[in-house]
Amino acid sequence: MKFALTAPCLFGIESVLKKEIADLGYEILSVDDGRVVYAGDAAAIPRSNLHLRTAERVLLNVGSFEAKTFEELFEKTKALPWEDFIPKDGKFWVKKASSIKSKLFSPSDIQSVMKKAVVERLKKKHKTDWFPETGASYPIRVFIKKDQVSVGLDTSGEALHKRGYRTNTGIAPLRETLAAGIVLLSGWNKDRLFVDPFCGSGTLPIEAAMIAARMAPGLNREFLSETWTNLLERKAWMQAVDEANDLLDLEVQAQIQGFDKDYRMIRFARENAENADVANLIHFQERPVKELASSRKYGIIVTNPPYGERLEELQEVYGLYKELGKVCAQLDSWSVNVITSVEDFERHFGRQADKKRKLYNGMIKTTLYRYEGPKPPKGGQGYGHA
Repeated sequence: MKFALTAPCLFGIESVLKKEIADLGYEILSVDDGRVVYAGDAAAIPRSNLHLRTAERVLLNVGSFEAKTFEELFEKTKALPWEDFIPKDGKFWVKKASSIKSKLFSPSDIQSVMKKAVVERLKKKHKTDWFPETGASYPIRVFIKKDQVSVGLDTSGEALHKRGYRTNTGIAPLRETLAAGIVLLSGWNKDRLFVDPFCGSGTLPIEAAMIAARMAPGLNREFLSETWTNLLERKAWMQAVDEANDLLDLEVQAQIQGFDKDYRMIRFARENAENADVANLIHFQERPVKELASSRKYGIIVTNPPYGERLEELQEVYGLYKELGKVCAQLDSWSVNVITSVEDFERHFGRQADKKRKLYNGMIKTTLYRYEGPKPPKGGQGYGHA
């Protein structure tokens, strides 16, 4: 059976997610702000949930249509083939409705109208006036943009950025999906030295280690659609897990380092890396940024330094950016990738970025500043400790 699937993502990561989906072998149907639509068979649902590093969740598309009134919304929702997706004992509700630049904008009203429409459709098709809702859960998610309604079932359950390894964090940590996207955007590969001088609770180094080890990010968690036996055979999940385990290489040679001046954060980072099963691939150490130095060439810095909120915090943050700029100036063959919400980062860092990309860390508007060093010669010399 062929399905249309939608993978929502954080704004700015669409191109990375598109490549991830294509690399899994699926046809891209469309790319929009914060979402990629693609075609796949039933196996695409477990494989996407297990392997996609930058998707926030995976939605099974039920249908799409235009609606400018609630009457239109009701009738066109009722016309969708809900019985093909939700069994007689299925538990279903409209989990979330989002609306952008549309005539219908009240989430609660959209949810209420659509739930009634689904009930009416299923009453007729399942020939019942009462639904026990004792079976599997089928949460419905709705996205309306410029009056175009897209309706899907959430196959993931908990958002995909919740990998399960992060038990301790600092203030405003990077979402795991964004961290993976930044690592993939940086151009880093396992043959180059990876350094995060503001590692906090370790998200960037951990995501880098998972990429190096070809570890599927969803390998150690569960997904809602594992219980959808009407749509997915259990063996599809087992085959996807077997595939992920076959790819996994925890013996991979990689040099990934995370530093932070706060020993408590280093302790958190080590615990999180243990939880993610990649502790053997990362060296964490208490070290302030001003002490960062290396004789190695062609390394890559990927980091999420403090942003600062209040004025007194900002002054300290500006000082950190200046220190970072100084140490990076000494690492003239290195590439540097910094994400921050501070708009005049380049002035304090002391250099204009080669590339800039707007990204959202949750609701925080940030910029990824990229400084591209020379490419290492074949054979890889960006290896070893900083």
